[in-house]
Amino acid sequence: MTCQGAKVVLSLDAEAVSSLREGINFKKNPQDGKCYIIYKSEKELKACKNQCKHQGGLFIKDIEDLGGRTVKCTKHNWKLNVSTMWYANPPDSFMQEELEVEVLEGGGLQLVELSPPDPWLQDPRDPLVLQEGEVTVTYFTHACMELKLGERRFVFDPWLKGPAFARGWWLLHEPPADCLDRLCAADLIYISHMHSDHLSYPTLKVLSERRPDIPIYVGDTSRPVFWYLEQSQVKLTNIKVVPFGVWQNIDEQLRFMILMDGVHPEMDTCIIVEYKGHMILNTVDCTRPNGGRLPHGVDLMMSDFAGGASGFPMTFEGGKYTEPWKAEFIKTERKKLLNYKAQLVKSLQPRIYCPFAGYFVEAHPSDSYIKDTNVKNSAEELNALINKTAPGIRTWTPKPGAVLDLSLALRDTTSSEAVTDPPASAKIYKDSWDFDSYVDELNSAVSCEIFKHPSWIQVYYTWAGFKNYNLVLRVIETDDDFKPLTRGYDYLVDFQDLSFPTKRPDREHAYIETKNRIGVMRFVVLNGLLWDDLYIGFQNRISRDPDIYHHKFWNHFQTELPVTGPDWDRFLQRVTPVPQPDAPEEEDGGYLDYFCVLV
Repeated sequence: MTCQGAKVVLSLDAEAVSSLREGINFKKNPQDGKCYIIYKSEKELKACKNQCKHQGGLFIKDIEDLGGRTVKCTKHNWKLNVSTMWYANPPDSFMQEELEVEVLEGGGLQLVELSPPDPWLQDPRDPLVLQEGEVTVTYFTHACMELKLGERRFVFDPWLKGPAFARGWWLLHEPPADCLDRLCAADLIYISHMHSDHLSYPTLKVLSERRPDIPIYVGDTSRPVFWYLEQSQVKLTNIKVVPFGVWQNIDEQLRFMILMDGVHPEMDTCIIVEYKGHMILNTVDCTRPNGGRLPHGVDLMMSDFAGGASGFPMTFEGGKYTEPWKAEFIKTERKKLLNYKAQLVKSLQPRIYCPFAGYFVEAHPSDSYIKDTNVKNSAEELNALINKTAPGIRTWTPKPGAVLDLSLALRDTTSSEAVTDPPASAKIYKDSWDFDSYVDELNSAVSCEIFKHPSWIQVYYTWAGFKNYNLVLRVIETDDDFKPLTRGYDYLVDFQDLSFPTKRPDREHAYIETKNRIGVMRFVVLNGLLWDDLYIGFQNRISRDPDIYHHKFWNHFQTELPVTGPDWDRFLQRVTPVPQPDAPEEEDGGYLDYFCVLV
């Protein structure tokens, strides 16, 4: 018997069960058209939705799998081993949620999905009439929105100055001139996750100097959003970590709820804000927000749209990664993302939709190649597709400083009445970014004392804690053009036993070679930062053999490094002093040996 909090998603009679073959079976529910996968072996039956955990793509039979256990997603070629429910590609990564298989008397069966109540339905509130100007949404830049909700002001993800991901991302739009004043005057702030285009320390530094006690809300992710706060020297004193799926009541009319991502629950979150019974859903960067379970018919939905927020494939070299291949891949992936976002919006049926959280540019002159090749979707493209496929949904393409009046937008009014655009004289796109001050700060790490001692390599990777994985990494420090430096480090790390050989081992092993800009790499090492600054920030060039994505390795260095940085003070107390730059070179190892570990 099906327990409370569960629902039957597919039923098969005895004849249909007897027709199931050994291995993979695809079945569709004729009532709702939803698809499922049933895996039959001698010992058991396993089942799951025919829906990839990544971005909801459909699986098809994997013709490369002679064992008949894996299926392949039609969107990004992710592969699922249905016999174990673990993804085979990327390896060592995710597990698919199983459905319960209940065998019925008479030989039939039914697939059962545990169906916990949608948390936003707890304590439901009927929507009240909104007055003109009572609820407004002002776009600042990238993912930063200001919500005026009655007498309170709520700001999302304030990246208002400086770069993100080291020096790789810069703001595309010029935020309103008074945006920092408005940020510091807000009643509460929501920061969705720790990526620096949402958690901007240059912005938070201004906030901490002017109003350190402002309430900042984050989700209770396994990796703390503010793990780097102490090292950053930014002083914020009122950070509130809240549980997922629980209403946070601000006053009688205003409440919000933070939800986790289904693919990256350790990091990404999204938010529902409700005022007088009217819901605003902001899915931010979540790949599968709340595992795909989201409220339907909200008044306003916001989400990312652009793509291009990854080093792959622009920073990859060798093998198939020719310029024509990259261009075709990027074109295909952006189209898939556009269709996915349009389908998601169509399925959720918000009354108004706004694409945001994608307005960044690789503006630094040294990244002109990335800027030219990393083509992104435009908000106009996505809104045009939504207007075509779901004409009943209103869309808004925001400009910095533009204001959406929710009351007017929900009425039968024209867009010009509901949206107040910035003055015609307002600057929309940035044309200067103060590159030097931020790049100089990164490059200041190059001359740090610890890098005069080659043993920093062993200390750093021991601190990082990744091992027992058959992968050899070569790291080469380079200039801005990714040319190896005469006095830069060039070393190997064997993660099988966490050793540092002078040449690649003879055994069969996976191999990654990464060329890293010296300033960014050393800044990351010095501060114990995540490698997103290198990878997502386009600050390296990567080749690999075989050409396989090692999820376990990248996930560790992008999300699982220790939250406390390496103890470099203790390291310097224990190392032997090295010759100064003007010291003569010695036959058995001199100054150059401290700067170059040859492979």
